[in-house]
Amino acid sequence: MLVLAVLAGGASVAIGRSVIQSRFAANSRVAQIVAPRAPEFKTIVVAAKPLRYGAELSTGGLREIPWSGDDLPPGAFPTVKALLAGGKRVVLSALEPNEPVLAGKITGSGQRGTLSNLLDEDMGAVTVPVNEVVGVGGFVLPGDRVDVFLSRQPRLGENGGQPQQAFSDVVLQNARVLAVGQLADDKTDKPSIVNAVTLEANQADGQKLALAASVGSLSLMLRKSGDTSERPSRRLSSSDLGRHTSNADAAITIRVTRGTQRAEYSVPGGGAALPSGSRVASAP
Repeated sequence: MLVLAVLAGGASVAIGRSVIQSRFAANSRVAQIVAPRAPEFKTIVVAAKPLRYGAELSTGGLREIPWSGDDLPPGAFPTVKALLAGGKRVVLSALEPNEPVLAGKITGSGQRGTLSNLLDEDMGAVTVPVNEVVGVGGFVLPGDRVDVFLSRQPRLGENGGQPQQAFSDVVLQNARVLAVGQLADDKTDKPSIVNAVTLEANQADGQKLALAASVGSLSLMLRKSGDTSERPSRRLSSSDLGRHTSNADAAITIRVTRGTQRAEYSVPGGGAALPSGSRVASAP
């Protein structure tokens, strides 16, 4: 009986220990699943002081800070040594203190900080002459968006001596300003009067700007920040001055020929009926 009691007690202890160990192991696995994984931190290079367009990067203007390894921004550099390896780099887009230095905001290794580095794919840069009026009083700055207008006065002898009206056309919409004069810093906030503004444009729009500058005078209209929409436009002539017209009911200029007599009329648009035998006037 004593031997049986000892054996039964030992078996009970062994079974209890096994049950406790299995439950402890299960609870440990559950805790490992529920407990959040500690984030892994890496280093990232940021600006140690304000860096403006054209500034050459150096160890004095850069520093490394810890950054979550799961949230590294594309184009970031892990160390200052890796960033400066291969040659000098120049700032293309202004950086503020503690702002990450990304590949898209600086030149490649050994490259110069030229305006060509700021151009988007398949885009070029066109410089147009401006004055204080055309340049919106000097308040057009790099990074702004503008519309370009062409104003043209009729030349004597055009259209067989018939009287012509001055007109204005929209040549280009939503053009990004790359530089004003020799300044391309997109963080500048000081207006200045310059004699040239450089705009970003594709090849066709660049041709339009070059042609427009040779046949008339250009004007810039500054857009509200963030406005990149395409707006309906039409030609306006001197007959439109002093009266309000909308794009829906814009006037159409027609030319009527009766024998050897020619006359021009302005009729409401939006589907208005044109006089018999008339045609829409072409551009002078």
